Amino acid sequence: MRTRPLRFAALAASAVLAFTACSASDGDGKAEVTLWMYPVIKDEEASKKYWAQTEAAFEKAHPGIDLDIELQTFDKRDAQISAALAAGSGPDIVLITPDQAATYHRVRGLLPVDDAVADQRKSFQPRTLKAATLDGKLYGVPVFQNINTTAYNTKVFADAGLELPRTWGDVLKAAPVLAKRGIAVMDYAGSSEQTLNLSFYPLLWQAGGTVFSEDGKDIAFDSEQGVAALQFLVDLKKQGGLPADAATEGPKVEGAPIAKGKVAMRAVTSLPELGQMRAALGKENVALGLPLQGKVRATYGNPGLLSLTSINEDENREAAYDVLAYLSSAEAQASLNAASGTFRTRTDVTSPGTGPDFEVLNEALQYANPGEPSPAARQVMATLAPYIQSALGGDRTPKEALEKAAEEARAPLARS
Repeated sequence: MRTRPLRFAALAASAVLAFTACSASDGDGKAEVTLWMYPVIKDEEASKKYWAQTEAAFEKAHPGIDLDIELQTFDKRDAQISAALAAGSGPDIVLITPDQAATYHRVRGLLPVDDAVADQRKSFQPRTLKAATLDGKLYGVPVFQNINTTAYNTKVFADAGLELPRTWGDVLKAAPVLAKRGIAVMDYAGSSEQTLNLSFYPLLWQAGGTVFSEDGKDIAFDSEQGVAALQFLVDLKKQGGLPADAATEGPKVEGAPIAKGKVAMRAVTSLPELGQMRAALGKENVALGLPLQGKVRATYGNPGLLSLTSINEDENREAAYDVLAYLSSAEAQASLNAASGTFRTRTDVTSPGTGPDFEVLNEALQYANPGEPSPAARQVMATLAPYIQSALGGDRTPKEALEKAAEEARAPLARS
């Protein structure tokens, strides 16, 4: 085992955990590469089986490399990765999101991976590579992408004599009609535990706004567009168009109002959530549509990045590149997409399924926003979320809430 202190102090305070995973060469002269994988495949047993088979297949094709895929959980993922990097003992490769990549790159926790995919670069969708590009270099190989779009309880709308809402205006018009029936037109996961990428930010992007300024140095969500997005939510709330506890509601489907027919649509829906809705409401009563349109049409769809950490030793660099190239190949990606329901980042990989759902989801990919990478992204979310809750609770106007949130969020952004 080897540990090598990293050349940054920003993460040192996070080094509160002990890690024994490491990469070096074993007694047989094999290069060892450790990869931390998170739950891309939701079923735990299926995930264990899939990654064990993947590990074995890789080692058969690369007998000189010992690959260790360690399955992790999302619980405290940031703290876990930060502590490992600060201690200099942990994974060579880790699955992260674009905003996490921006954070770890800023403190020199990642290494560029351009060489790992040099001969395959043209096969990747440009926007997925862009999401992983920082300071002109690639800091993660996009091995899959998620996409979220609108899901409707079609029976609710049909019973009320309403067309399925496609725009903000349609949603606002449907809200009072359904409210008279005791049904909220749309759900919203306002819990402070929920990432804003799956709640407020899609509305912000639909309004034509952004979280950060173009150069990433200032807050931009307090713009006219940001106020319009929050006002849309507040107006819905006043009309009975959101569940009563929308300000604190989590993203779950099972047992939630949307699974009981008390909410008519979910504007940010993943493929697994679609399955849960169908199980609760009946397959024939749930349909997908494109992301809602405000000023523009937009949704959240982020690539999963396999990033090379600064823990990786020079003598193991080529072995790590081999792992990255193998797991991002067309064959590996098609296999993972089929097992997990995720979508392609390569142009030479087909959809993981067929039929109306996948037609909509594939079309929705063109409207996907991978989030806005920033070292302060998570801190900004934590600052903004309570102010959105205050506006939904009627304690502040949307403009007041966003201006106050922006004032506070500029501090962590400046520190980053």
